Amino acid sequence: GLHLLPEQKSPRGMTVIDRSVTVVIDAAKCVGCEACLQVCPSETLAMVEGKAMVTGQESLGCGHCAAVCPTEAICVKALDNAVLDFETFSHPPHWLPPGKFPLGELVRLMRSRRSCRNFIDQTVPLNRLEDLVKIGQTAPSGSNCQAWTFTILPTRDAVRQLSEQVGRFFIRLNRLAEKRFLRSALKWIGRPELDFYYRNYFTSIHDGIQDWQRTGRDHLFHGAPAVILVGGHSGAACPQEDALLAAQNMLLGAHAMGLGTCLIGFAVSAIERAPSLKDFLNIPRGESIYASIAVGFPDERYHRLPGRKPAPVRVWSGA
Repeated sequence: GLHLLPEQKSPRGMTVIDRSVTVVIDAAKCVGCEACLQVCPSETLAMVEGKAMVTGQESLGCGHCAAVCPTEAICVKALDNAVLDFETFSHPPHWLPPGKFPLGELVRLMRSRRSCRNFIDQTVPLNRLEDLVKIGQTAPSGSNCQAWTFTILPTRDAVRQLSEQVGRFFIRLNRLAEKRFLRSALKWIGRPELDFYYRNYFTSIHDGIQDWQRTGRDHLFHGAPAVILVGGHSGAACPQEDALLAAQNMLLGAHAMGLGTCLIGFAVSAIERAPSLKDFLNIPRGESIYASIAVGFPDERYHRLPGRKPAPVRVWSGA
């Protein structure tokens, strides 16, 4: 049950987001309150003789109209509530109005979640990982595309295999980065990425690879028993932002579940730069991976909430 938004192909092969209208209105239940019109972002609905009716040719499929209707007169056929049926926990099925959740507890959750790099040797049940994915799917997405993809590696063996493949990628990259002439030539033609990598990451990656080859220690995923890769389709309005919003939901949800998480950027870099890694993971070439989340039961315990580095904050009141 991992929902992916249907896509269509234009005559030129460009991905087109499906904007089909699947809204159905029961006129007998409609009381003409116009609440659905007020929240519809695409003007799909209009009032006709005192009743809400579908008059537009496109829909975002957001479900606002069905959620706001006081008499349950509206159904959006493209949406399936079962997609968010969780197996390992339950939640109240009613909408929570703004201001009705304790803000202090929300901030405490956000501040308490730490990047975990020490995990106990215990497998995370698959249904918990699947529930984490569903939590990710509650995130907002650009133009309501909901074009996320999720790849679950549920066992330590699967994680180890991916770690080995990523390690081989960085061995090859380090061999290239060692070539001073190549770095200089690429920088001269406006491609400074390899030189930047050499200056900032080469030494630590080199040392980590040597230790991995000598001891087998997993410097990449820190011994996590599971990994979830969050990706997106190229045809979405803003697939990277969508994936990262979903990932943030998952990080917070994992903490509430009693799980530790860590975002692994090196894995994302390797998967996106080595097409063979996508083939290895059975990920279609048309998808991009934007977040790699190591997941497991944490072997860490903290005693206080840390601060953050100061950030520039600007207030602009107009020209």
